[in-house]
Amino acid sequence: MNKRPTKCKICREPYIKWSTSQKTCTNPDCAIELMQREKAKGERKKHSEAKVQARSRAEWVKKAQSAFNAFIRKRDEGQACISCGTTANVQYCAGHYRTVGACPELRFEPLNVHLQCNKNCNMEKSGNIVEYRIRLLKKIGAESLAWLEGPHDPKKYTVPELQEIISTYKKKLKELV
Repeated sequence: MNKRPTKCKICREPYIKWSTSQKTCTNPDCAIELMQREKAKGERKKHSEAKVQARSRAEWVKKAQSAFNAFIRKRDEGQACISCGTTANVQYCAGHYRTVGACPELRFEPLNVHLQCNKNCNMEKSGNIVEYRIRLLKKIGAESLAWLEGPHDPKKYTVPELQEIISTYKKKLKELV
């Protein structure tokens, strides 16, 4: 057994361990306090897990969209607006070429989403789609654009798929930072 003093997790006083599993000094109050803290931590973890399980599919979609959009904004950072070409100091968003309402299966497709000035093109001009298409053709090429504009199988994401999308795009965002 190790004979070097160890600090008690509660009172921080040094003590000599008599067992490898010992976490506190021999004061019973410290042992009781540690038990209560660990129990509270376990309850918080259970509560947190229950909150995650109670989330609706719509909440998962929103979280996945947020993670995906953050990745797109970082990926295209420093580029001009895909629709109008501005590089002005304005708020930018992740603008979809094929809208989520019209083509939800392309919601998380990186070829379909590019940096766009939020107020002017995305909101006031409903995506400024004609100009978007012109610049998108130059950016991704005719073959990829034809694929985007073509038919796609409908897609309804499951919660595990949405969780995977969140994980993937958070990881990709970290790689860009």
